[in-house]
Amino acid sequence: MSTTAAPVTASGSTPGDVVTAEVERLRATFAGGRTRPLAWRRTQIEGIARLLDEQEPRLAAAIEADLGRQAMATFMGDIAPVRAEARHTLKQLAKWVRPQRVRVPMAQLPGKAWTAPEPKGVVLVVGPWNFPVLLTLHPLVSALAAGNAVVVKPSELTPRTSAALAELLPRYVDPDAIAVVEGDASVSGALLAERFDHIFFTGSERVGKIVLRAAAEHLTPVTLELGGKSPVIVSRDANLDVAARRIAWANALNAGQACIAPDYLLVEDAIREPFMERLLREVERTGRDHPSRVINTGHAERLAALLDGHGGAVACGGRVDGAGKQVTPTVITDPDPGSDLMTEEIFGPILPVLSVPSVADAIAFVNDRPKPLALYVFTESQDVVDVVTGSTSSGSVGINHLLYQLLVPELPFGGVGTSGMGAYHGRHGFDTFSHRKAVLHKPTKPDPSMAYPPYGPIASRIMRRMMG
Repeated sequence: MSTTAAPVTASGSTPGDVVTAEVERLRATFAGGRTRPLAWRRTQIEGIARLLDEQEPRLAAAIEADLGRQAMATFMGDIAPVRAEARHTLKQLAKWVRPQRVRVPMAQLPGKAWTAPEPKGVVLVVGPWNFPVLLTLHPLVSALAAGNAVVVKPSELTPRTSAALAELLPRYVDPDAIAVVEGDASVSGALLAERFDHIFFTGSERVGKIVLRAAAEHLTPVTLELGGKSPVIVSRDANLDVAARRIAWANALNAGQACIAPDYLLVEDAIREPFMERLLREVERTGRDHPSRVINTGHAERLAALLDGHGGAVACGGRVDGAGKQVTPTVITDPDPGSDLMTEEIFGPILPVLSVPSVADAIAFVNDRPKPLALYVFTESQDVVDVVTGSTSSGSVGINHLLYQLLVPELPFGGVGTSGMGAYHGRHGFDTFSHRKAVLHKPTKPDPSMAYPPYGPIASRIMRRMMG
């Protein structure tokens, strides 16, 4: 689908004027019923799939300019997962949109009941900077599958990717129902002042609270995909070679700037020394293959501050070039659990390692802290898997690997507690952006008089039996 419609920017008007006009325009489109047919929904999702197929080089170049990430890493981290989600959704959508019959209790017979998913209306998707295509288009697929009109707000911290999405999306989807709004914090503030029917936000806990407060003004439902400190428990019976390789890879991916990246390790004392030998070797090797450029100088300076006063020992790395936005992959052993390094989300290629006497102590350590977005455990024992998964709470769990739970279409992706609220992916994403309407249909006959007052003794006994 091609169009001459231009992306929306805040230039030439106040952010509030531009945003209000766009929301009203999309609301008129939605009110006209344009987004409800299954065919329209499928066309939009097919358009996103074609966008990824045809414009991958353009998107990869934009992400490399913004983040310094190589094209293959962008394919694996941004392009392929959204393409897979689009294809999965296209296969399943006809089933998802069907009404679902519900059993009617005896007191309501004769009659039939069902639930019918309907689109919520005009929704807002606010994307982050760390995976600017994945975490913007992935929820967009779900929102369109549910039949909504959508305002998309890419991150201003990845300006080239934002500009590419603003230019390209209108060529592949319906510009009367999907608008891309670019801009800084003033534009985000103007968007949050509008009444939406759902807000989907991916980002930090700090900004998530701002979004939630703004949404409360209109009682708008929200999905918050936040972050937190995702722990990795390494059991004494783990495959140490595999654990070290996979942990180092996950920590280096996108320079550690991933919401489900490993944030700290809890390693059983019995295998600490052999594991650390392997981990340091893998971190140094992976660091050579994955340049650790972070998003901006401010973020580099924040990471440098985390490396000051943590109370532990620098096992490798530890160098930060703020001006060059470079951070050497770093391993810190035995930091102070109360230090900023151990209480703030790191979001960078820095990996603290703490020793624990047992898996039980690791579980206690995790449970003493806010619930994480992800939790990982390396073990060859089903008993350890069972005790860790049964004794902790987290948005997701990865056993013997990291990050890959994000790629399973029908696993819900979302947080718990301070790591977020709500979930998406597959059917879960469709449900997030849908209202499931309850419907009861009763015939006009029979219409027994005993169902209405006054209730005599016989009618009362019958009604009590039927409804009790």
